[in-house]
Amino acid sequence: MPLKYGLVGLPNVGKSTLFNALTHSQVAAANFPFCTITPNVGTVGVPDERLQILASLAKPQKVIPTLIEFVDIAGLVKGASQGEGLGNQFLANIREVDAIIHVVRCFQDDLVVHVAGQVDPAFDKEIIDDELRHRDLETIGKRMIKTEKVAKAGSKGPQQELALLKVLQAKLAQGTNARDLDPAQIQLAKSWQLLSLKPVIYVANIAESTLARGTNPYVAQLQQATSEEHSVVILVCASLEAQMAGLNAAKRAFFSAPYGVEAEGLAKLVRTSYEQLSLITYFTAGPQEVRAWTIRRGTKAPQAAGIIHSDFERGFIKAEVIQLADYQYYQTERACREAGKIRIEGKDYVVADGDIIHFRFNV
Repeated sequence: MPLKYGLVGLPNVGKSTLFNALTHSQVAAANFPFCTITPNVGTVGVPDERLQILASLAKPQKVIPTLIEFVDIAGLVKGASQGEGLGNQFLANIREVDAIIHVVRCFQDDLVVHVAGQVDPAFDKEIIDDELRHRDLETIGKRMIKTEKVAKAGSKGPQQELALLKVLQAKLAQGTNARDLDPAQIQLAKSWQLLSLKPVIYVANIAESTLARGTNPYVAQLQQATSEEHSVVILVCASLEAQMAGLNAAKRAFFSAPYGVEAEGLAKLVRTSYEQLSLITYFTAGPQEVRAWTIRRGTKAPQAAGIIHSDFERGFIKAEVIQLADYQYYQTERACREAGKIRIEGKDYVVADGDIIHFRFNV
């Protein structure tokens, strides 16, 4: 299953335009609220130059990147948790994603309507946060009713859960998002499908004129509003990214040079999202295919093998690991083996980012 990212924000902030840029789609972006009703979904390969290096060495029949799924979700308005606008649909869709890409308007354009009448990134951000917290409070309230009944029987587990539910309820009511709890509390709350628990990447959608300067007062407001969160603000000009979508590297470099744009939006978002979600990539390489696999940082070899197939994990024997630098130097797996550059790792080996692995198993 590919990682799934939900693009959220108020109406008319540039979500559909950014979606087009990320997925090379042609979704209509209209200048009125709720032009996105049914979520648009696009799947793209994760850009990783290491794949191309491996492909040039292994000369496989296929090159398969890790996939990411982007979901362009209907714009949210104040009162969504009570069903305003397309709120119920929005909140149901966001529950299904692994992380949120919160698009915030940080540009002034009198021709593009703002639902609140003026551009105010901090205000826009707080509307989304409030609606997610309100829905989470409903979820917590329902769970508390069920847990209280079990906790009365004296079971330690339900009593601990009830205590955390009460703490979380108080924090949400005070304006604290679930993702800002301490790590131990977050771990306990992960199974509750809380919307404000999901990792967030903020995309400041800026005008082309802001690209060269690197900031503007709206961006500064958004950065200030998110300064106490465990999140990142990325500056993207969605309209320019959409125009450059699909261009090869040379044409993109020529087109973007006047604006000082170095990395395309997808590459920046992927890099940031991997850091936020604590993800890494390992590779398999051979004459049939070169492939990237995404895992959580800290994953051990048997569980990493299980990403390929459950039999690999169940019958795991060992992992043969090559470093990319060694593969580049010796050119072939055979030469790496002859030079003693293939490590044999067991069940306790923690896979590192960039490892090239061949798993041995027996079922």
